Amino acid sequence: MHAPSEQELQADVAMAGRIDAIAAILNVICRVTKMRFAAVARVTEDRWIACQVRDELGLGLRPGSELAIETTICNDIRQCGHAVVIDHVAEDQRFCAHPIPAKYGFQSYISLPVVLPNGEFFGTLCALDPLPAKVSSEETFGMFKLFAELLAFHLDAQKKIDANAALLLDARQSSDLREQFIAVLGHDLRNPLAAISAGSRVLMKQQLNDQAHDVLTLMQGCVRRMSGLIDNVLDFARGRLGGGLVLDRNAREPLEPTLLHVVDELQTAWPDRMIDLSLGQLGVVDCDRARVGQLVSNLVSNALIHGAPGAPVRIGVRTEGGQLVIDVSNAGEPIPAAVLDKLFHPFVRMASQSQQHGLGLGLYIASEIARAHGGTLTATSSKDETRFTFRTRVSGAVTERIVQQRAS
Repeated sequence: MHAPSEQELQADVAMAGRIDAIAAILNVICRVTKMRFAAVARVTEDRWIACQVRDELGLGLRPGSELAIETTICNDIRQCGHAVVIDHVAEDQRFCAHPIPAKYGFQSYISLPVVLPNGEFFGTLCALDPLPAKVSSEETFGMFKLFAELLAFHLDAQKKIDANAALLLDARQSSDLREQFIAVLGHDLRNPLAAISAGSRVLMKQQLNDQAHDVLTLMQGCVRRMSGLIDNVLDFARGRLGGGLVLDRNAREPLEPTLLHVVDELQTAWPDRMIDLSLGQLGVVDCDRARVGQLVSNLVSNALIHGAPGAPVRIGVRTEGGQLVIDVSNAGEPIPAAVLDKLFHPFVRMASQSQQHGLGLGLYIASEIARAHGGTLTATSSKDETRFTFRTRVSGAVTERIVQQRAS
């Protein structure tokens, strides 16, 4: 296999830096093992580059930081493909006199290879601490092994999504590419997710210790994020290559239960945040309820990610002048004007206090849902409030009356 070019190497590091699950995995590792440094690194024959780091020891390593490969144990792992596990360097015959533990001052260390499904060695998942730790136990090693496999799945899925998203922007691609891409999303990515989701649900029914519960909760969160990402990319493919979104309008069923379900799901996923829903009496709304629910979910998720953590996200739903009006607002830093102008373009991300989330398709998909309904989606942002407003015509609109107030 050829050595990656500098451009390919930096692309791999940037890709791994965008995967939210890695930060969550490193957090769980440190919390469960009590080790105070954990990282995912891209490792080649002559390079060691940090992709994401959790550093509670103040070692100074950040995403993009490099170590000389000869001063790490990861090159041995790359060559042999086996894990290195050390409970206590001073009592380990192989490593007690090894120069690398002495150089970095650690006594406990664990590092596993991250190998992609095609057999390509990506790098390592590692953790260390100046104090001894029982990392060789079956439970701890099993957790690391599971996380290394989960990382490999995320990296492989992200590679496929990035590659296909780039191809989608090339006007020369044929309808055959569209069908192949949709097949990848529908089969190659969804099936492994379904297996992981089903397996984690079965395990959650067993009697679990706190560590196992943390691992399974993390897995379920990763499945939800990846499933939403796949849905957005699939909608992007249909919108750009398949002639737009197709609606399943239904004026016979109420819209309110769909909106309540969306809010309940989001509140479950964000238990520490406040989501206020002000729901008016809507009457007959001729719309695709699932798509309107998706629009609201995308807008609220965006507000939760980018809004002020201590402030509520407010949702207002009402009829006004023969239109259905849905507002989603949050406090926080205003969106820069340059970003606001391109906010509903695909692959545009907003600045966030945390790392970047997703591919930047959520707001684009929301705007496409609004357009498919013959409506509009607009955004305003100031130091006081960021607000997204969806408007579309309704049938049989009634005078607005607030019938339910939900606050969590």
